Amino acid sequence: MTGSSGVPCLGILLLVAVLLQTVAVTVTVLYFTNVLNSMKETFARGSVSCLTRANLRGAYLRAADEGRGDPCWQVTQQLHSLIEKSLSQRYQLEISTAVKDEVSRVLPSLVMEDIASPRPKVAAHVTGSYVSTVEMEEGAAVSAIRRIQGQKITWWEGQKGLAFLRDIRLVDGELVVPRPGLYYVYAQTYFRHTHSQEEEGEEGEEDRGRPMLQYVYKKVTSYPVPILLMKTSRTPCWSRASQFSLHSAHQGGLFPLAAGDRLFVTVSNASAVDMDERSSFFGAFLLS
Repeated sequence: MTGSSGVPCLGILLLVAVLLQTVAVTVTVLYFTNVLNSMKETFARGSVSCLTRANLRGAYLRAADEGRGDPCWQVTQQLHSLIEKSLSQRYQLEISTAVKDEVSRVLPSLVMEDIASPRPKVAAHVTGSYVSTVEMEEGAAVSAIRRIQGQKITWWEGQKGLAFLRDIRLVDGELVVPRPGLYYVYAQTYFRHTHSQEEEGEEGEEDRGRPMLQYVYKKVTSYPVPILLMKTSRTPCWSRASQFSLHSAHQGGLFPLAAGDRLFVTVSNASAVDMDERSSFFGAFLLS
């Protein structure tokens, strides 16, 4: 009888222990849940108060060393940086769009260049280079053989000073086109005529009225004779009272060129050309 009565007592004790443990766990969970909710609510109220309290601006303007440990200072600092970054990006986009619209209205070709694929940089600018009279005479002899007008200028400079070559070669005073396309070609020669005391009579009068001519030629492999692209002329009236006279001839134009085409310049009197790099020059560059 004693053994059989002890079993129900043990079951009751175990049941009570389980109930107590369940109650303890439930109470613990409820307590910590309440604590977490209280902390969350406190943090939320604190964050909102950082943004709504009257001394927000003063708190932000404090020195960094003084406010670094203040949570409100950190919140306002981060918020201010975020707003500043967002506004900056927005204004940059608006300004960029406004500027681009204005540029497209005034110069639409510039905007089209941004949209189009980048083109290769093909350009050349060769400048005058002083040479001896013998080389000038050799250039004149070559011009006579090739059946072209004027005397060919072969003494261009392609590397020094203001001159440069980008994917275009300079061979015997000729610019060699590397690839087909539409090119802008230009040339300027600066004529300097010195008056001597012997320049009198009919010969002197003839020199005073002699025109100054400049030619730009294209030489192609499929045609034996160079093709004249441009021509300009001036007939100055030189004053007898001056020691020398200065006149420049400039011309430029757009031309479709093929790979291997050669460009060169001739003038009516090569010995009268002042080959200063800022006065006499010749060049071409690819447009499309």
